[in-house]
Amino acid sequence: MDLSAVTLSAGVVALAEMGDKTQLLSLMLAARYPKQATAIIAGIFIATIANHACAAFLGHWLMTLVSPDVMRWILGLSFLGIGLWLLVPDHIDDAADSKVVDRALQVFVLTVVLFFLAEMGDKTQIATIALGAKYEDVVAVTLGTTLGMMLANAPAVWLGQKFTKRMPIKWVHGVAALTFIAIGAITLLWN
Repeated sequence: MDLSAVTLSAGVVALAEMGDKTQLLSLMLAARYPKQATAIIAGIFIATIANHACAAFLGHWLMTLVSPDVMRWILGLSFLGIGLWLLVPDHIDDAADSKVVDRALQVFVLTVVLFFLAEMGDKTQIATIALGAKYEDVVAVTLGTTLGMMLANAPAVWLGQKFTKRMPIKWVHGVAALTFIAIGAITLLWN
């Protein structure tokens, strides 16, 4: 397994996820169902691994369709775009306006569905596609991006609103943006 792919994927996704709409969704679910933290975290894990496995395989498959030079430009520009996108703050959608659910299985299913849908087209999903194209080891990318999502979202569930009040979200977004921009620049400048 490519540990550099796991490490880089986990790091950039964890940073990118801070203050993201899916992290806000995690906070909202934890606030709404405070006794169901385990079901929420399990739902986030299942939704993330499914979503990011598909995204990493898509990125890897795209590598077979275009030349390495063309893909280098696509990846470099994608990473730069994600870096710039991180500078735009996310706001939570009203996707979870459903009746109060008390049972763990219902909260789990609700979390899987809402989190999977919220992650569609999200910057962390786009980053996973790009990382899947950059690295040969799709399993390592999926493991890394899932680990990054869990590192950002499990504490959000456990600590609720206190987590985001203590973290300077603008600072974290800035570091994540610079990381993606640096990866994009390195991809474009060095073959």
